[in-house]
Amino acid sequence: MEQTTLILKSFDYKGIKAIEFFFDYDQQLIQTLRGKFPQLTWSKTYRCWYIQENNQSIQSIQKLLADMNISSKIERIVSKQIRKNTEKKISQTSSNWETEILQFEKWLHSRRYSSSTIRTYLDAIRVFARFYSHKTAPTITNKDVIHFNTEYILAKKYSSSYQNQVVNALKLFYKTIMNKTISEDKLHRPRKENKLPNVLSKSEVKLILDSLSNVKHKAMLSLIYSCGLRRNELIQLKLTDVDSKRNIIIIRQSKGNKDRIVPLSEKIIVLLRDYYKAERPKEWLFEGQEAGREYSAQSLQKVFRAAVEKAGIKKKVSLHSLRHSYATHLLEAGTDLRYIQELLGHKSSKTTEIYTHVSTQQLQKIKSPFDDL
Repeated sequence: MEQTTLILKSFDYKGIKAIEFFFDYDQQLIQTLRGKFPQLTWSKTYRCWYIQENNQSIQSIQKLLADMNISSKIERIVSKQIRKNTEKKISQTSSNWETEILQFEKWLHSRRYSSSTIRTYLDAIRVFARFYSHKTAPTITNKDVIHFNTEYILAKKYSSSYQNQVVNALKLFYKTIMNKTISEDKLHRPRKENKLPNVLSKSEVKLILDSLSNVKHKAMLSLIYSCGLRRNELIQLKLTDVDSKRNIIIIRQSKGNKDRIVPLSEKIIVLLRDYYKAERPKEWLFEGQEAGREYSAQSLQKVFRAAVEKAGIKKKVSLHSLRHSYATHLLEAGTDLRYIQELLGHKSSKTTEIYTHVSTQQLQKIKSPFDDL
């Protein structure tokens, strides 16, 4: 009977310590793990199941190993604390690819790729390596990549964005480490999806913010909307990044390793001062439950979802919709697209131009011929 390889890794998931459960699709294994770990969550971004890493989750993993005969399924556990207590029960499997993958990881770090990009690329290469575990990295041909694309990605109906991530990772891996070129001509890259971002109206944003009674929660979501911040940009803000005298905040080393300055409105400065007086954070602008640690992305998502539900908003929106709404409302107020690009930290103006398709202000002025009937 074929067994499923289960990889457990300790990693930083958007600001929180977490344990990743990575394996090829196996419905029975999913049901088993969800039964053992009720808090098990699927990440669309990293395409893995994960739980928060703490003493309780570590004990649960130890119990799982003790209760079930799965030692042959577990390839490795990276967390030192977990490994220390379970190393006798875990079968460590060496990979034909690990040397090349390690070289690739070092190369990505040396080129200052972001931690999320490094993780995405390495995970993509490891999925490919497990698919071709019977081969070595140097022996892979273009036909092998095409076969993987057809028999794994397309067969499992993974998203086009994931397919592009894998193709990009493989191209870079073979170009930099193996000195080989992966031809795209026969890879059947998906056509780019032209999806418009979900945008909230000003009244809907107000409903969401007014639903929050907790000053910290209100300050976080208000700052995201008032400055068009990405989630991680908010979480990684420090007290020293806020300059209330100049009415600005400094976003440091954001996407693309770029710093940028964003203006603060008088209204948000008043709210931030009220928050500071109530909470007295020490280092991070928004601290988590543990002193000295930044607020977790997971908790921030929960705050937003609860606020949306309380506000009675039915449309499908995410925390990132506040950023989209900020850009759209600026455009509708007559702000030049070049300034919006700068405020959002977009490298290309083409990324910012999508908001011209979302804004309905000019469209609403168009009279339908139906009205003349």
